[in-house]
Amino acid sequence: MPLPKPPAKRAALLTPNDFESQAAPKPGKRTQKTSLSAEPASPAELNLYDAAAVEAAPPIVPAETRANTAVAHRPLPEARPRKPRGNGPAKLFVLDTNVLMHDPMSLFRFEEHDIYLPMITLEELDGHKRGMTEVARNARQVSRDLDALAASMGSRDATGMSDGLPLSRTGHREAAGKLFFQTNLVNVNLPAGLPQGKADNQILGVVKALCEQKPARDVVLVSKDINMRIKARALGLPAEDYFNDKTLEDGDLLYTGVLQLPTDFWDRHGKTMESWSQGGCTFYRISGPLVPALLINQFVYLEAPGAAPLYAKVTEITGKTAVLKTLREYTHNKNAVWGVTARNREQNFALNLLMDPECDFITLTGTAGTGKTLMTLAAGLSQVMDDRRYTEIIVTRVTVPVGEDIGFLPGTEEEKMGPWMGALDDNLEVLSKSDGGAGEWGRAATNDLVRSKIKIKSLNFMRGRTFLNKYVIIDEAQNLTPKQMKTLITRAGPGTKIVCLGNLAQIDTPYLTEGSSGLTYAVDRFKGWPHSGHIMLARGERSRLADFASEVL
Repeated sequence: MPLPKPPAKRAALLTPNDFESQAAPKPGKRTQKTSLSAEPASPAELNLYDAAAVEAAPPIVPAETRANTAVAHRPLPEARPRKPRGNGPAKLFVLDTNVLMHDPMSLFRFEEHDIYLPMITLEELDGHKRGMTEVARNARQVSRDLDALAASMGSRDATGMSDGLPLSRTGHREAAGKLFFQTNLVNVNLPAGLPQGKADNQILGVVKALCEQKPARDVVLVSKDINMRIKARALGLPAEDYFNDKTLEDGDLLYTGVLQLPTDFWDRHGKTMESWSQGGCTFYRISGPLVPALLINQFVYLEAPGAAPLYAKVTEITGKTAVLKTLREYTHNKNAVWGVTARNREQNFALNLLMDPECDFITLTGTAGTGKTLMTLAAGLSQVMDDRRYTEIIVTRVTVPVGEDIGFLPGTEEEKMGPWMGALDDNLEVLSKSDGGAGEWGRAATNDLVRSKIKIKSLNFMRGRTFLNKYVIIDEAQNLTPKQMKTLITRAGPGTKIVCLGNLAQIDTPYLTEGSSGLTYAVDRFKGWPHSGHIMLARGERSRLADFASEVL
């Protein structure tokens, strides 16, 4: 319907005919091209009166009555059938309490399969809901989700619960199964060696009873507790770990950030290659079968005998072409960063990332002694003190002890975090000794100035904060859960760089593995983003003793 002509003068009103008019239908076939100078068709009268419709019209109902009856007679939206991924029948998964407390969204992660919750699981959730820990927050979140599912049922009798609650009623369309609660007492004879009062054994009894009651269905126990799964398999019951929290099944498949070019790279790509120089760097535009395997900010290298080595970074991928940019050599003393030079190829790649102002998020992984903390701290001090690119350095880490906890620590927040920041003090000592011509007083003054630009913060007080123009270092990031990693990364404001350091072989947090760590989660999700980068440091540079110990011990 075309719009009426606008008023020609101020305070002019539209005529009633303009409101009630519509475009007259054009006879014949409609053409796509119309003349710009042609006038629009004259409006035609629309007769809204229909005698037959008025006679058959229902009586007028008051608005209050309509509002009361609308809810009762409103048809429920038809759920679109979801195509199951598997070929077999839907399984029935019995969830252990630790699965729900580890991932509160695990209820909606089993696709077309059904979920069964024993009553002892709800009792354990109720016992863990108090407190401000991550486990308590997850338990409260699960309780809220269960309450929303039960409230969406509409009926208060137990028969409605026994038929199952559709998991998609609360908006999670990816969950096509149903949720079943234990509504009757199960009496199962377990072996005499298993105490009947223990919660784990009661869950095992429920699984055994379900296997006997439903022989046609696959009943599987899902638990994060290894001993629980061992006991279930000893009783002949199927048990599995919770795999949905794992980013990768195998830690060896993690993105390394480095790709070695084939030896015939110049022969296969030299004919169609374009090269130019800009800003002291050489750029190569390549096309060929290698391009689909590249990612933005991925480092490539070619080391062939008798030829000059090539070290470059992928800066652009457009269709079937990619642009490679040569790197700055931080292995030379003239390009030293706060007195620190790269000792191997991966360290050179890492310093190129750390000194790049376009990279906002960087992850460095590697074994002990690869120089992760030293290079990150040196790059931070150079950009804070020399370039004035950031205002200060903020260092934080997860306070998970290796052995027995020594108890509460006195003092302020930074004083409490002091014992956890021994690695920071060791690297600051190395960086302060690099300036040999300043003398003892000069080094002391420099050390005081450096420490005034470094703030040590606890992870527990990060929620709600916003970092503006800060250089944030997250040490021991392998002990973070994906939720904690998201909480920290989303604190970044304009002009902030976040660097995550960690060794996936040294995870101390319970229920976290190499595949489910927050560091693995961040590396996998950020790969290919133009403002992020990742390097896996391979060779240790601490000492010959540390290198030999990491290999043989």
